[in-house]
Amino acid sequence: MVSRFRIAAEGTEVAEDTDPGEGSADGEDDQRPSKRKGRRINVARWAAALMLTVVLAGAGYEGWLLFQHHQKDVAAAQALTAAKKYILALTSVDANAIDKNFAEVLDGSTGEFKDMYTKSSAQLRQTLIDNKAAAHGNVIDAAVQSATEDKVDVVLFVDQSVSNGAAPAPQLDRSRVKMTMEKVDGRWLASKVELP
Repeated sequence: MVSRFRIAAEGTEVAEDTDPGEGSADGEDDQRPSKRKGRRINVARWAAALMLTVVLAGAGYEGWLLFQHHQKDVAAAQALTAAKKYILALTSVDANAIDKNFAEVLDGSTGEFKDMYTKSSAQLRQTLIDNKAAAHGNVIDAAVQSATEDKVDVVLFVDQSVSNGAAPAPQLDRSRVKMTMEKVDGRWLASKVELP
């Protein structure tokens, strides 16, 4: 702090004159601007930290959503592949290998559909053997209707050529099949099969 003294005409010291921007003689005003500056820096740091936290939380949430979407897409693709394979087992029958056909159908099913197929399989088996029935399925098109990570609804369009002892020339039967696939112990199994 630089001071200038004024000297009166008699040569005595009269008053101390301070520069206007330097504050009072006790130094109180000198500390006030630095305290304000420190507070501004502190507020800016907190605001930056808060903004960074919000950005990171938003990025984390978006990442989680993308992962969930990816998981659903993977589930849909896997279930669609399993449904296409399963519908071939379901629509292809050979009277000479009927037990193998039924075992494949039961192995690829679960829940309501497995229960229903198990109950009707004995009668169906005998009918197919008696009529010397044969069928061969072919998937024309298939699509996922809805999907979650462990349950997928699939729609399949299937051509099935059917023949039997009374009509040995194969006849074409076109079907639209709605199938619900559920993930059970890491495998996609048919829990519901409908011919709407």
